[in-house]
Amino acid sequence: MAEKLSYFTELLGLPVHDLRMRRIGRVKDAALVPLINPVRVDRFLVGAGGAWLSIRYDQVRHISLKGLFLSDEKLTPYHSDEYMLRIDRDLLDQQIIDVNGRKVVRVNDVTFNLENDGERDILNVLEVDIGVRSIIRRVLQGAVPPLFVRRIQWRIAPHSIPWEFCNIVEPDPLRRLRLNISNDRLERLHPADLADIVEELGSEERESIFETIDSESAAELLSEVDPRMQASILESLEPEVAADIIEEMSPDEAADALSELEAETSEEILDEMEAAPGEEVRELLEYKENTAGGMMNTEFLSLTDSATIADAMAALRRQEDLLETLNVIFLVDTNDRLTGAVPLARLFLAGGDTPLVDIVSETLISAPVTMNEDRVTELFDKYNLFTLPVIEEDGRLAGVVTADDIISVLREK
Repeated sequence: MAEKLSYFTELLGLPVHDLRMRRIGRVKDAALVPLINPVRVDRFLVGAGGAWLSIRYDQVRHISLKGLFLSDEKLTPYHSDEYMLRIDRDLLDQQIIDVNGRKVVRVNDVTFNLENDGERDILNVLEVDIGVRSIIRRVLQGAVPPLFVRRIQWRIAPHSIPWEFCNIVEPDPLRRLRLNISNDRLERLHPADLADIVEELGSEERESIFETIDSESAAELLSEVDPRMQASILESLEPEVAADIIEEMSPDEAADALSELEAETSEEILDEMEAAPGEEVRELLEYKENTAGGMMNTEFLSLTDSATIADAMAALRRQEDLLETLNVIFLVDTNDRLTGAVPLARLFLAGGDTPLVDIVSETLISAPVTMNEDRVTELFDKYNLFTLPVIEEDGRLAGVVTADDIISVLREK
């Protein structure tokens, strides 16, 4: 019994025989018609002399490593069909997202499942192959017999992605293959991992990712992307979509992202934002980029200097969204001028009626909005800071710079 054909690289170049066992040509490509059947190989494209023939799947009786054997000789010339997905032309060497590997990889081969419906052999696409095994098959394709290639690859672990996780994106004139990931699978990836993937994709694929996931996940992802690419992504989105994403970002990250855009584009996005976050971002955009004002974030927790520990605990419960990044509570007077800072850990050292002024840090380090970023970085290093309050000329608390902001500045340098 002839060995079953398993891979597209084994299909390419196979002889095609008519009813009288005469060779009429060789397989040059194979195609699916996803609208009819998303997994079945629907057509075989055969080079015969100087022309190509199109052979339907139901005209093929038997498929093996020895060739294709026809049951019908009513063959027609091949004509390009926009509904066809050709494996060699449209899938091989295209990029695809490997969710488990958290990276963008290239399609090297396709694995088939060969079935027989009682009348004919049928090839169904099972997986796209992206590992070393498939590279070996590509390199040795046509140079050595398929069975010998199989023996060589036997000791190498397969690496593939099920076809059910793939779908086709067609930004003409080029077709592209991408993962058909549900929203929740995309959103479960860490934003930094997804950012690495997005930075390897083309602009159409990047736009598709941002339109697929929810605004909160898109904001986390955008924050991890290179600033120059942030601008490209925001410019590619509709202003209202971009505004929804910007609203979910921290004000300082939002201002940084918009500052990379043309003024007109930035204004269009700001106009689509809700009033409160939009105004907050506008204010931050007024500060020079390489200053404490340009670096600061306006998401912080401040209480009057007459507040108690009980007041602080109540405020924390109301501001749960800040808990992941919050490590200090600032005290201000009736004119919002900074008067002190209380580390969160100290809230657990005294009773609820204890005034916060009794547990403030002994030394209060702050920076004016005009301080340059190099000097701000020096303060973090010198005093081992996690958070630095930023004040206006009149002493009012304007925002905070965090250690994360400093890391971002150093990474860019």
